Formats: sequence, structure tokens, C-alpha cells
Amino acid sequence: MPTILYEGQDYHCEPGESVLDCLIRQGVSVNYSCKAGACQSCMMVAVEGKPTPASQVGIKETLKAQNHFLICSCVPETDMQVAAPDQAGSRFDTAVLSVDKLSADVVRLRLARPDNYIYLPGQFLNLSNEAGAVRSYSLASVPELDDFLELHIRHVPGGLVSGWVAEKLQAGDTVTISQAAGQCSYLPGRETQPLLLVGTGTGLAPLVGIVRDALRQGHSGPIHLYHGSSTAEGLYLVSELSAMDEANAVFHYHPCVSRGTPPHGVQSGRATDVALADFAQLSGWRVFLCGREDMVKTMQKKSFLAGASIQDIFADPFIDSAGAGAANAV
Repeated sequence: MPTILYEGQDYHCEPGESVLDCLIRQGVSVNYSCKAGACQSCMMVAVEGKPTPASQVGIKETLKAQNHFLICSCVPETDMQVAAPDQAGSRFDTAVLSVDKLSADVVRLRLARPDNYIYLPGQFLNLSNEAGAVRSYSLASVPELDDFLELHIRHVPGGLVSGWVAEKLQAGDTVTISQAAGQCSYLPGRETQPLLLVGTGTGLAPLVGIVRDALRQGHSGPIHLYHGSSTAEGLYLVSELSAMDEANAVFHYHPCVSRGTPPHGVQSGRATDVALADFAQLSGWRVFLCGREDMVKTMQKKSFLAGASIQDIFADPFIDSAGAGAANAV
């Protein structure tokens, strides 16, 4: 009989019994209502073990990819460890592996990946400093390719968390992070669909993760990544992304600067304007937008007006510390 591990206790399922009925039978208090898979109030996360296909019917694709499932519809085939979504999003203490500068004001922070840490490239996590200040940063790493978590953090002088990372953190230190969240990530299916990714500043981080994941999964449609900065000094990972461009026939990297004379290989203009000049019609495209909030909101509207379906536009706006708690604050 399958065993369900929930909140540190083992519960044995009877043959043909759902996870929900198993827990109720043994006196466990859990959320549920309809018991028919419609209300989704019994949704949990499979920390270990695979949810049955029937238990993920009607759930958003991004949640499916994170192992969310409905316990009322899941008759387990193997042992499982399950958690409520808020429990699955609990805090993790993990070690700093490295702190490196990618540009004058961008720091790359690599962290050890905690056991059972589930995420999709492009999602974000919350990082807490020693004083308890919390900021959100997007993931550039890919779990199937990297054994670490990678964040790109813009160092803002006086920033409570970014300053702490850039000026104090060292390899071997311990930091606290949350479970990853967000829906700006690549999902398999429609492998020939063209992808447009536009980012400014450290909005490049989630886009790099998304591109690497799409290539890993064999995406065969064209992938165009536009990274914008006001000056050439604000661009980073240029050589790495140029090498990816040369190594992958479907991937095309477009660095852009909006001020001054661009160096060789860099286009002149805002990344959004350059992208829409290259591709005025976006019907059938999947669009990913990450970076400054004003850019993301404007490009969302322009992408929709250019023909992209609203369901195919994924956005991650970055908000400064005045909007603490939002993605990629200082």
C-alpha cells in the first residue's frame, strides 16, 4: 500500500483510496470542499513522488510543472511526500558558493541548491539578509543543467539586500531563501513556436534561464533574445550569449543600447523598439518580458497589439525597494 508522508507523519492508503480520503480517514485536518476536482481547494504539492495525471486535470500548466495536484483526485501509485502550497514555499537555509561581478553594478550570486528544492528557470525567489530585509530575485540557473541556484543582482548603493550581497557576502556564508514562485518560465509543447524575449538590466537573468531551458528541451522554433541597456557598460554576459548564438542555429542574441554610439555587434535603440522593428507581427509568438516595470507594461500592450495572444505573453516586472517584496527589488 502506498504511504503518504505529510507534516512529518506517515499515512497508509487503502487500495483505491485518494490521498484526501486517506488523510481524512486518519483524522488529518486538510482543506477541501467539492471532492470532485472542481474547486481546487485541496491542492497540494508533491515534494517526492509523481502525481497521477487525473490529479492534475484543470490545473494551470505552470503549477503542473511545479508538481501541484489535487489530492481528492489522486489515487497514489507509489509512496509520496506532500505539502500544502504555503508549506512547500517555506524558507530554506543554504550556503553561498560564490559572489562575482558581471559588470560594474551587477553581481552574480550562486547558492547551493537545497535538497527537494523545486523550481523552473525564470521564476523568482525571496532572499533575506541578516537583518530580516527581504527582496526578490529571478533565477538564471536550470535545475537539469546546474547543481546551484544563480541570481543576478543589481548593486544599488545603500540597497538593504543588494548592498549586503555585493559588499558583505562571501563563499561559505549561509543565507535564507524562499521556495521559487512566478509563471515566467518555459513550458514544453509547441516546440516550433517562435519565442521573443525582451529584457532590461538584470531582467536578463530569468531570460537566460528560459533560453537555456528551451534549448535543453529541444525547442526548434526561432528564439530571439533582446537585452537592453542605456549604455554598453550596462550590458553583461555578452561573450557568453554571443557564443550561445553561434552554437545554436535557432537562438539569436540582440544586445541593444539606447544612448551613445554602440560598439561592434550591438544595436542602437531601446530593446523594445528594436525588437518590434524586427518583428512587427507577433501572431503565434510566445513573448517573455523582464525588467523595468514601465518597459514591461508598455511592451505587454505593444505585443498584444502586434498580434500575440494574451495567454502567450509572460511578464516579470522589476520594482525598486519602494515596492518591497516585488520581483527583483534592491
